[in-house]
Amino acid sequence: MRVTVIDYKAGNLTSVLKTLTHLGAECEVTDDPVRVQKAERLVLPGVGHFAATKLLDDRGLTRAVREKIADGTPFLGICVGMQWLYAGSTEAPDQPGLAYFAEQCARFPNVSEKVPHVGWNSIRISPNSKLFAGVADNSFVYFTHSYKAPVTADTAATTDYIEPFAASVERNNVFGVQFHPEKSSDVGLKILSNFLAFNTEAI
Repeated sequence: MRVTVIDYKAGNLTSVLKTLTHLGAECEVTDDPVRVQKAERLVLPGVGHFAATKLLDDRGLTRAVREKIADGTPFLGICVGMQWLYAGSTEAPDQPGLAYFAEQCARFPNVSEKVPHVGWNSIRISPNSKLFAGVADNSFVYFTHSYKAPVTADTAATTDYIEPFAASVERNNVFGVQFHPEKSSDVGLKILSNFLAFNTEAI
């Protein structure tokens, strides 16, 4: 299985690559839209500020990803990579996202709990999720983020921290996880295995 990992100079590439390789994937890292257009599967890891996704626009990667998604290529966004699937984020109001999902991401409200949300937390899984097949409800995964996506009909898993938010999103061949599966032990390995095994013909 060949996976193309998109490098926008802000992603947590090392641990993601190590985990995918451990699962048997052959990985290519690129910021070249021509290489993205030839991908069998796409992964967009992400850490840091939403504004960093501007490089995806500047290098023509946004257009390439949009075309590949339309062609049915499986796509997984991790952390900021998931948030980029939305119309945008209040973290960088002038920087648009891919807008595959129409909603906006926003910061956790200012209350007594600490922000960012860092550490292990449980997820409530939607029963028909393909990404979480074989993962037990209320499993724990590892988060580190200050901004979050709203719960909608496309939410595949939710988590509570200050308020409920989308821990994962899923529609057709597009998947996103707010947490870091590469840091989430056996649960994370199962989730990434499910992504690698996903068959677009089953949509």
